[in-house]
Amino acid sequence: MRKKIKWIVVSLCVLLLGIIGYFAYHIYDFANKIYVDPTEQSKFFSPGNPTTNPPPPKWEGKERVNILLLGGDARDPNEAPRSDTMLVASIDPVTKKSYLFSILRDTYVKIPGHNSDRINAALAFGGPNLAMRTASELLGIPIQYYIYTDFQGFVALVDAVGGIDYEVEKDMYYYDSYDNFKIDLKKGYQHLDGEKAIQYVRFRHDATGDYTRTERQRNFLSALAKKMQSTTSLLRLPNILQSIDPYIETNIPMNDMLKLASLGYDAKTEGLTSEQIPPMSLLQEKKIGGASVVTVDTKKLHQYIEDLFNKEAEETVSPSPSVSPTPASNSPTNKATPNPKR
Repeated sequence: MRKKIKWIVVSLCVLLLGIIGYFAYHIYDFANKIYVDPTEQSKFFSPGNPTTNPPPPKWEGKERVNILLLGGDARDPNEAPRSDTMLVASIDPVTKKSYLFSILRDTYVKIPGHNSDRINAALAFGGPNLAMRTASELLGIPIQYYIYTDFQGFVALVDAVGGIDYEVEKDMYYYDSYDNFKIDLKKGYQHLDGEKAIQYVRFRHDATGDYTRTERQRNFLSALAKKMQSTTSLLRLPNILQSIDPYIETNIPMNDMLKLASLGYDAKTEGLTSEQIPPMSLLQEKKIGGASVVTVDTKKLHQYIEDLFNKEAEETVSPSPSVSPTPASNSPTNKATPNPKR
């Protein structure tokens, strides 16, 4: 009997090691396929000018890590893609608290080595490294990493996790004849596959334009992250990675990717706070060169973000038993905003 139990235990150990090895192989293979050294030619961008794109700061593993998430608009093969979406994921490895900052793409900033322009032009001017540097100077925080994907990558990811059950808050309809793109969603709780999800996060043709669109994107990405942390998605991880690797690139090396994966799982999504950048309290709408843009006092914005992080640290040390902390609301007001152009 003891001998039989012993062999059962040994068999289970061998099976477990096989499963771990199988997952480890796929993760390692995925990390190698999507990693791009900043000095090398990427799948989507030229390396850029090293003098205007210095190496990003190194993450040592104990301080806050900030990752720029870039969604590229690469519809025109003859044009360098601009960023249709720019978000910064910020995680404190000590408190396990995380922020998701969505940057309004019409934010008017100084792009290093170039003139002032909308921030979504930084990607086209100098690739992800310049986009990282520009976002870093806007927010006043070091950005160590980036992850880039295009519309196809987003669709593939949502489909790979089996879609998302989600509440669409209103009827959405729009047709863009330029790229033959149609949005046609009905209000209500429904299952969104990749094609429907890209319609949802790209829709901005309502009174508050990009303000509401970035809020939708943050909310949907939170739901997507939660789905990816589910047991079912973890079991399907090898297939998920294989589905999305043709559409993604990053400067995160293998060792740091494993640390970040562990940190992201520990942080979970319950502690995620989402913020619009610039927040409604600080932004100003202007016309510059005939274009509608959003401006912000960067010193005030830096202080705003520093205050958010300081408040988080204080709440972690001595949380109030009677008051639950709530994230600052960046819900748009009822004022109309110009329809931003690409």
